[in-house]
Amino acid sequence: MSHVIQSLPLLDLHRHLDGNIRATTIMSLAEKNGIKLPANNIEELLPHVQIQESEPDLLAFLAKLDWGVKVLATLDDVKRVAYENVEDAFKAGLHYAELRFSPFYMAMTHNLPVADVVAAVIDGITLGQKDYPVKIKLLGILSRTFGVEHCNTELEAILTHRHHITGLDLAGDETNYPCELFVDLFKKARDHDMRITVHAGEAQGPDSVWQAIKLLGAERIGHGVNSYQDQDLLDYMVKYNIGLESCLTSNYQTGTVADLSQHPIKTFLANGNLVCLNTDDPAVENTEIKQEFELAHSMLGFGKDEFTKLQQNAIEMSFLSSSEKKALLNSI
Repeated sequence: MSHVIQSLPLLDLHRHLDGNIRATTIMSLAEKNGIKLPANNIEELLPHVQIQESEPDLLAFLAKLDWGVKVLATLDDVKRVAYENVEDAFKAGLHYAELRFSPFYMAMTHNLPVADVVAAVIDGITLGQKDYPVKIKLLGILSRTFGVEHCNTELEAILTHRHHITGLDLAGDETNYPCELFVDLFKKARDHDMRITVHAGEAQGPDSVWQAIKLLGAERIGHGVNSYQDQDLLDYMVKYNIGLESCLTSNYQTGTVADLSQHPIKTFLANGNLVCLNTDDPAVENTEIKQEFELAHSMLGFGKDEFTKLQQNAIEMSFLSSSEKKALLNSI
């Protein structure tokens, strides 16, 4: 199927930088920093840092990300994983990726200064783009799981480096930390002209998606799986060009979708919604963007027409300027 997707740029708009820390890097940083891992070699480590089949729920899935950030003892470590993310994006065949990260999550184990973590990520990304011809934009995440106060710290750190961060996201425990808690923070981000995408409709229903749009100003919804339960919501999203970032492997592994052949991405496409394919956490899920297209082909029966539409949607949904979108299309 790869020849089918090569006529248009390949994008990944929902890709967590801190969910894509290589197992080999976790081993190497643990050794360098004297951190004890629950394993002595890569084979033993993989079950701790990579989903093997499917997890019972979103929070069990998220726990697999923890070892990747626990080994980040210095700002150079942060810079290294950011750099490696650019290399991984290039090797995956991507032309453009939006990499999102939670600075507090990356900083917390070793009490790194949160704003300095943002700077280290920017440094690693800048260096990576010098070595690998792939275009990258950064999105900051507020990790709702840690509460409003820590999210405020994250936002301040992100705004310190505002000119290098394109957008803001809300991720983590959707059930216990609803959108309404974060209204002021997202208003502040929008006042600084930040683009907005929000994880919603993954662990909760359509109401959570409505809140992300109405309360936080979401232009895109991360996952949004359960949006299919509300036709008015789907039609509203069509009317206002609000995109859906679909992640097939992730939705299966978190238990959000029990049967991939029934994934609502089919409904979204048929309804005319702006929807695209993404990886979410490549290292944790052991997937890459082309595998997601293969999965869409084998499990959903998607072919050239659907692939073209998904790729066109990704360009339209991206947080690139009009001139950047043209340049990206001309580069292929």
